[in-house]
Amino acid sequence: QVQLVESGGGLVQPGGSLRLSCAASGFTFRWYDMKWYRQAPEKQRELVATVTSAGATYYTESVKGRFTISRDNDRNTVFLQMNRLTLEDTAVYLCNARRVVTSSDFWGQGTQVTVSS
Repeated sequence: QVQLVESGGGLVQPGGSLRLSCAASGFTFRWYDMKWYRQAPEKQRELVATVTSAGATYYTESVKGRFTISRDNDRNTVFLQMNRLTLEDTAVYLCNARRVVTSSDFWGQGTQVTVSS
């Protein structure tokens, strides 16, 4: 059974930091590109960051220099280190695993990040 379980969300003040984790099971983690998306109220779901199976990383422009995505294939876990958080970063953050060659696409339930003073 495929599972993606996010953790690490919470309430933080502007300028603060959080580290999100996504623990994966039920599939061969190292074969998959891992992504973090976010969904803010009344906004479209947005791709925030990607770490490919080869280790390449990509970021949406608004988080470049503030967020870092990484993966630990031994622990089947992907991380999102978020620094210098702003009000605009408030959203539910969702973990996604994707393997294009097999059209596999798995989602976690999400973790809430709220940036507020």
